[in-house]
Amino acid sequence: MRGTAMECYAGIDVSLKESSVCIVDAKGKIVREVKVTSEPETLVRYFDELELPVCRIGLEAGPLSHWLHAGLVAAGRDVVLNRAGIAGGDLV
Repeated sequence: MRGTAMECYAGIDVSLKESSVCIVDAKGKIVREVKVTSEPETLVRYFDELELPVCRIGLEAGPLSHWLHAGLVAAGRDVVLNRAGIAGGDLV
């Protein structure tokens, strides 16, 4: 049932200290933007406490990506690794 108005997608731009998280709805409208520390536990907690149904997360590939990806997947999140600058197309 992908593409319904209730679904949201997240893109994460990873940096060493902080990562930028952007949540968009199924129509591509930005519904939330935030910066969180670049640690798996922090990202998992953010998505667990978020009151939006994020069905897939796009994570920018880079030096920290595999570590963050492993933590999010272990928490049951659907995560896609993307080359830098190519986030949106792989999410839907």
